[in-house]
Amino acid sequence: MYFTDRGIEELETRRGEEEVSLAWLAGRLQTFVDLNPEFETAVERLATWLARADDEDD
Repeated sequence: MYFTDRGIEELETRRGEEEVSLAWLAGRLQTFVDLNPEFETAVERLATWLARADDEDD
C-alpha cells in the first residue's frame, strides 16, 4: 500500500456506506481548494478525470 492510499482507505472505512451527490462532492472539492490553493491543479485534474470517466468506455 502506498502512503497516499491511507486517506482513500480511511474515506472508504469511515464513509463507505454513505451515498452523496456529485454536487455535494464538487462543493467539498471546491471548499478544499479554497482552503488549500496549492492543491488546485491536482483537484482540477481529479475532477476532470471523474467527469470524463464514461468517455473512456466509448
